[in-house]
Amino acid sequence: MNGVEAIPDPLVGVARWFLDPAHLGALFRAVLYLALGVALARGARYALRRTTLTLSAQQRQLLSRFVYYGILALFGISAMRQFGFDFTVLLGAAGLVTVAIGFASQTSAANLIAGLFLVAEKAVNIGEIVTVDGVTGEVLSVDVLSTKLRTFDNLLVRIPNETMVKARITTLNRFPLRRVDVNVGVAYDSDLPLVEKTLQEVARANPLCLDEPGPLVIWTGFGDSSINYLYAVWAKSENWLALRNSITREVKAAFDDAGIVIPFPQRTLQPGTTPLEVRLHQAPPEPVDYADGAPRDGAEPPAGGDAGGDERSAGAAPS
Repeated sequence: MNGVEAIPDPLVGVARWFLDPAHLGALFRAVLYLALGVALARGARYALRRTTLTLSAQQRQLLSRFVYYGILALFGISAMRQFGFDFTVLLGAAGLVTVAIGFASQTSAANLIAGLFLVAEKAVNIGEIVTVDGVTGEVLSVDVLSTKLRTFDNLLVRIPNETMVKARITTLNRFPLRRVDVNVGVAYDSDLPLVEKTLQEVARANPLCLDEPGPLVIWTGFGDSSINYLYAVWAKSENWLALRNSITREVKAAFDDAGIVIPFPQRTLQPGTTPLEVRLHQAPPEPVDYADGAPRDGAEPPAGGDAGGDERSAGAAPS
């Protein structure tokens, strides 16, 4: 009974531990370390974002994260040491754990290294519009293990960094200017100088088309039903979609006003030099069965049939 009473209640034990003057000092120092660590980590992150403007957005983001969590980890270890935690014992086991984790997380390690290559190479930047493996969207972040895109229909796509390094990446707005290509076909009887003049006037009338580089009208070949041109105009990257939609309507309206026909595919069949010989064959009549003495299907009996027999019988009676 005395042994049971000698066992302190857990809450009482925790209270006694905190009320111990030696432990109170350790607790105060640990809290102070944690507070200083959080303050310094936030200050360092803010300073990096303000002073590293020459770096790209994802480089600043990745660097600030490493510094922020690194400072927190150092001050967290210092705070835990105030309570008697000895990390020298854990260092030996950390090597074995690191080897085991390395074998178990080869994919994560590959994504981590690939993420560093992406940031160093500046393959993609935050805010750019890219196409990766058929997915087009805005780059939201380049994290340690993956890159996140937001598509135009507001979907979040997470792509592993290893896939980003191996894939073919097309950046749509890296450069300030983009070209809009429109394939135009006109009828074979069209006035070709008038066609080129009309296309140039359409480009000059559109405020989104740039004068430098100027518009291009390039003949691309003779089609089945039309003479084909490539009509190329330049615009700022942010105006590319608006120009692509407007230029098509304006070309159609200008061609209608100028009497230029945009043909549609047609097929004409013509005979060759040798006339085609056509012969008509009449099918033979179907045979009629008189086996029972009466025609079938309303057929008339042949002339000289039963009537001839009666005449022969009548002629033979007098003799």
